[in-house]
Amino acid sequence: MSPIKDCKAMIFAAGLGTRLKPFTDHHPKALARVNGKSLLERNLEYLNGFGIVDFVINTHHFADQIDAELKKIQRPEWDIAISYEADGPFETGGGLAYASKYLNQDGPPFIVMNVDILTNLDLIGMFEYHQKIKPLATLAMTDRESSRQLLFDDEMKLVGWKNNHSGEVKWVHGVVDDVRPFSFSGIHVIHPNIFKYMPADGIFSMIDVYLKIAKEELVIAYDHSGDLVLDVGKPDSLIKAEEIFE
Repeated sequence: MSPIKDCKAMIFAAGLGTRLKPFTDHHPKALARVNGKSLLERNLEYLNGFGIVDFVINTHHFADQIDAELKKIQRPEWDIAISYEADGPFETGGGLAYASKYLNQDGPPFIVMNVDILTNLDLIGMFEYHQKIKPLATLAMTDRESSRQLLFDDEMKLVGWKNNHSGEVKWVHGVVDDVRPFSFSGIHVIHPNIFKYMPADGIFSMIDVYLKIAKEELVIAYDHSGDLVLDVGKPDSLIKAEEIFE
């Protein structure tokens, strides 16, 4: 497969990382280390492995430490823009809206991922799938257990969201009888037209954005079940990650 060209990638790294306390009492979660290498460096390398060299990273919590890390790991071919949320964090939706000035709003789709996700997902395959279907957004999903899941119809179109602990369900158009629940891998491929459907600023979630815009626009799942997806937002998962990632 050909490398992904002329595509920017944004890494969400502004969060407080409360699940990683006490580490995040003194550091950003992006700098949690797996076998001596930070999550931020691992995901920059992961994205770069598919040909991506233009990055946007949002920061807030101990942003100065992320700046220092980037000075150490920066490569000559990388172009990195920092979207510093001084009054943040703005959550995923607000963070993306705030960083929109760094993303080409008239250009090709861009990729977004959470800094605390480690995966072996074939990003080229996902990007080509997005380019073939041409939805507003493609979400990386797997068939695995999680506390909250997105719901899709038999054509893999987004139709709802469910909290498996509380039983709360949010529907896009109304109740759908036959749905396929999937867990989100924290990776999106997004057409820049997304900004026409989002608030220009504020604190809000991308999941809420997707549930709203799916009423009119196509938001689809990319099923990569069987791939490794590890949420390293908790201390025990960092230990597990060290057993898997060199």
